[in-house]
This record gives sequence, structure tokens and C-alpha cells, in this order.
Amino acid sequence: MPRDPSEQLPLPTAEPSLRGRLFGIAHRWLKRALRPLYWAYQRRLERKLVADGRVPSHLGLILDGNRRFAKALGIDASTGHSMGADTAYEVLEWCADVGIPRVTLWMFSSDNHSRDEREVESLYRLFAEHAERMAHDPRIIRRRVRIRVIGDLGSFPQHVRKALDNLEAATAGYDGLQLYLAIGYGGREEIMAAMRKALQAKAATGMTLAQATESLAVTDISAHLYAAPCPDPDFIIRTSGEVRLSGFMLWQSVYSEFYFCDVYWPAFRKIDFLRAMRNFQQRQRRFGR
Repeated sequence: MPRDPSEQLPLPTAEPSLRGRLFGIAHRWLKRALRPLYWAYQRRLERKLVADGRVPSHLGLILDGNRRFAKALGIDASTGHSMGADTAYEVLEWCADVGIPRVTLWMFSSDNHSRDEREVESLYRLFAEHAERMAHDPRIIRRRVRIRVIGDLGSFPQHVRKALDNLEAATAGYDGLQLYLAIGYGGREEIMAAMRKALQAKAATGMTLAQATESLAVTDISAHLYAAPCPDPDFIIRTSGEVRLSGFMLWQSVYSEFYFCDVYWPAFRKIDFLRAMRNFQQRQRRFGR
């Protein structure tokens, strides 16, 4: 099938702020306009998906390629991130439609703090804005999506942490799709934090350090991960063509199936999603056996 033509649009000549707005509008319009062209193929994939019936119990998504998508179109990075956020709402709808009960979106790595200061500030604003938006979004409310934030937010501005806290509180009573937003997340940092908590819990019972380390088990670490007691992801998708995890759920992904998609995250379409789901259904999971 042909790729999304928005990936091949010529570079505009307008000022960045204007062309960012124009391309945001054009991108959304093109995605709507192209739907009839892919309808038949999409329907075939959907029928196969439903006939098989198997979907991940926990889907991990590495949202990669926002900046490269923006660069390819000659727009600013913040617009690329904003367009990527819009895609995330669509993908959550698709996940709910096929019955995936848990989704983790990796939105901001602990390493991303080292990026250009202006870009990081724009991401902080984006997180705060969308946290407030999601708390009242009809799609979130209708689907009864419960949202948790996983990661280390210690270095985030207070207003961002508050907005994310409010989002968690607003959805705490929902019993639909369980959504985990990995923000300020790093796999190594998560394992270290879990190990500290596990040892501290043992120390609280009166164990010496030697006794605590001797009795430390895999289950102790798993019980103190950011999203515990959420099951490990059985399927992880990364967009943008990069073939690596970059630290995403290092502990939990030991038996995960991986799918690497060439398309940049803002251009990720329902057809791409359905292809990935069909690929998952065709896997034979062995769990190391």
C-alpha cells in the first residue's frame, strides 16, 4: 500500500509559526481524506484480527520520530510533538476498540532532559496542557480510561507535576482501559529504584543488609516497579525505524514480542496499528522454553 503522502510534502516557504499551524491542519486533513483509499484493506485486516481474537494483554508503545517527522516537513519540533500527541489519542481509541486492556506510552525519557532547553520547556507545556485536556476529554470519560504516570518526575516543574497528579486523581475511579504514561522514565533508573525499595522493605522487618540481599528475589523487584502490579508487556511497538529499546521496560520486556515500524509516530495510521496486531497474532510465544 502507498505511504501517507504527508510524509512527502514539499517544504513550505512561510514563516515557521505559520507553516507549523498550516502543516498541522494539512496533516489532519490528509489523514481524513486518505481514509477511503485504505478502507478495503483496513476492513480485511480488521476481519482477520477479529477472527483470530488474540490481542496483547499489555501493549507498550515507544512513540519515536516526532522530531524527525517535523524536520522532514520543515516545521518546528514542538509542532511535531503536538501532532504526535494527537496521534496518541487516536491510537488509544484503536486499542480500546480491539479490546487491549493495558497500554503504556513512553512519552519522555529520563535522558530527554539533556535536549535543547527550549524543546524541553515546550514538552513540559505540552504535558501540562494535555494532562488537563485528558481529564475532561469525552473519549477518556466514555472509555473510562484510568491513567497512571510512571517515571521520576522529581526534576519536572511543579505545575506539570500538579497537572499530572490531577489527571491521575480524575481517572482513579475508572475501570476501562488502563493507561500508563511513561514520563521521566528510564529502565535502568526504574530497576535501581525498585531494588532500593525492595531492600528498604526488608530492612523495615529487621533484616540486616546481608540478610536482605541474600533473600532478594525476582518477585521482590517486580513488586516495586513503577507500574506494579501491572503485568509485563507482551507486545512492544516502536515507530520511526529504530531497532532498539533504548531502556524501555528493561526488566519487564524479557519475554515481550517486539515490532519495529518504519513510519514516524505522528504519521502512524490505523493500518500500521492493524498490521502490528496481525503480526502479534502470528507469533508463537515461547517464554524462554
